[in-house]
Amino acid sequence: MAQTGEVKFSFALKGKNMAIVRGCNLPDDLYYHVDSNVWARLEADGVVTVGMTSCACTLAGQLVAATPKKVGKAVEQKQTICTVESGKWVGPVKTPVSGQLVAINEAAIERPALVNEDPYGQGWLAKIQPSRWEAEQASLVTGAEIATAFEAKMNADGFGGC
Repeated sequence: MAQTGEVKFSFALKGKNMAIVRGCNLPDDLYYHVDSNVWARLEADGVVTVGMTSCACTLAGQLVAATPKKVGKAVEQKQTICTVESGKWVGPVKTPVSGQLVAINEAAIERPALVNEDPYGQGWLAKIQPSRWEAEQASLVTGAEIATAFEAKMNADGFGGC
């Protein structure tokens, strides 16, 4: 586990660069809503894939249930798109972008542990057709800013790391 204040960069996760903050992997090609501990990936077709960060997975513990909102629902940035449950916690997964929910990850709903095992890959939770991507992406953190933003959040929250 990385010590407080220790930020490392490594080349991992299918060859993608990522920040590692206190043992938590944070791929730098994603967009993060740091306060909500969620990530967004803009796909080639314009849809945004959304999931929980490795930090969120550690905080929640091993997930045992995931209950998404219904496909077709309109959502605003920071609204709940899924409720997840572990043995010690029940809480919301908030969307980093506004738009319409166009897909849910049935595999993650059927086997919620998949979110813990592969939060940035097969453990994604929802896909959203964004309505204000250009405006809202400016409120998300990406690239070189990720490590500093998550280090500050971890300090503020008293979170020791993954």
